[in-house]
Amino acid sequence: MKNGKNKTALVTGGAGFIGSHLIDSLLAEGANVVCLDSLLTGRPQNLRHLEREARFDFVQGDVIDDLPGSVKRTQFTHIYNLACAASPPHYQADPEHTMLTNVLGTRNLLRLAEEKNARFLLTSTSEVYGDPEVHPQPEGYRGWVSCTGPRACYDEGKRAAETLTFDYQRLGRADVRVARIFNTYGPRMRPDDGRVVSNVICQALSGENVTIYGDGSQTRSFCYVSDLVDGLMRLMDSDVVDEPVNLGNPVELTVSDLVDRVLTLTGSKAEVINLPLPVDDPRRRKPNIDRAKARLGWEPKVPLQQGLEATAAWFAEEQKATRSAERHATNDLFVGVAAE
Repeated sequence: MKNGKNKTALVTGGAGFIGSHLIDSLLAEGANVVCLDSLLTGRPQNLRHLEREARFDFVQGDVIDDLPGSVKRTQFTHIYNLACAASPPHYQADPEHTMLTNVLGTRNLLRLAEEKNARFLLTSTSEVYGDPEVHPQPEGYRGWVSCTGPRACYDEGKRAAETLTFDYQRLGRADVRVARIFNTYGPRMRPDDGRVVSNVICQALSGENVTIYGDGSQTRSFCYVSDLVDGLMRLMDSDVVDEPVNLGNPVELTVSDLVDRVLTLTGSKAEVINLPLPVDDPRRRKPNIDRAKARLGWEPKVPLQQGLEATAAWFAEEQKATRSAERHATNDLFVGVAAE
């Protein structure tokens, strides 16, 4: 493990699913970490285990706004920008905020990186490829993106964020890295984020009907969160400053195959229901990771079955804890009524 004792990192969006795991890894290598999160989609419980960690601070704030004074005063060495709702239901709920998070938020953080002479990493997305006509998708592919559809606030927002980031690099204003993240899953996902892994696992565990959008023949590739975080940290520590890098798992499977695996894993007898495919939903999605292999020495290691088992176990505990809290709340209500 690398020595991070001289590293002071800012992680925006750090209360989110991927961000919280990244913070854990940075702390494990010895870094000091500040998390900046608006809690729009991030969850405080993702960071609760760090409440007594002396090398960790949480600051609530939105990257769109003027950055908090405590953030401005800190001499960061590294800035990881993960700020933005990343699932379609969440980023489409407030498309203006999504676009501005990617544009204004990225500009604010790039200016901070310039001022602090900090290395900057933007987490972009495979969504910049849109509904791709090239398969698998290499970084040189320019994409097939609708600039007017319901996903454009995120897709085009991330493309604009990449533009800003590389402009800062070309002008010598900041030392930057850009990761294009493909589908990632694991513990701490939100059960309501609308992603296929969380949807299917939560529905299967609760006995609800399992929903498939479209006929289930569309493909995805799923990267376990620990592999993704390893890739982000390798990229930040690399000399890859002139081009984006795909980070994802190149093992491709259909959504129907994923559903079958989850139903078998959970022992669920739930009925599978097909719903209309969302507008601009990509038909195929698979990263070409040759660049990550060659320049970072990185590729995913966690097999899908192992990752799904860990994720399902975590969601099962979450559902158990939620049911317990609801029972206690109901009992407290009845006690209060009786006392009156």
